[in-house]
Amino acid sequence: MTIPIACDHAGFAAKKIALEILQELKVDVKDLGTYSSDSVDYPDFAVKVAEAVNTQAFDMGILICGSGQGVCMTANKYPHVRAALVQDAETAALTRQHNNSNILCLPGRTLESKPELLKDIISSWLETPFEGGRHERRVEKISSLTHTNKAP
Repeated sequence: MTIPIACDHAGFAAKKIALEILQELKVDVKDLGTYSSDSVDYPDFAVKVAEAVNTQAFDMGILICGSGQGVCMTANKYPHVRAALVQDAETAALTRQHNNSNILCLPGRTLESKPELLKDIISSWLETPFEGGRHERRVEKISSLTHTNKAP
């Protein structure tokens, strides 16, 4: 499995930790930037991972910005993306089990000082399968919205 990962400047420190965690977990990574803490615009990096997952070039991806919200909002503009903002391992598991999330969005400013929590979140998200069943019906309803709600 290869996971694309990207961040903005506010998520750069947390991304460096996440890369170490992913290496420890023996997950191949495609680092799509940014590569420093110099100021950049988060949508420019969120679209790289979102497009890769949306086109099914990759099954899952990880995005990090200061709050996690900006990259999550950006990624969820794509019809085949189910990006989830996560701040704990239990929620990470639930977004996989119930929502079949395919992009993990993380708050870099919160998690850069909590590497063990970051590891728990990433591990939980990667190791938890989608339950399907009644949840499949709900995920299909979410997906149908991107095909029926068109801008005027």
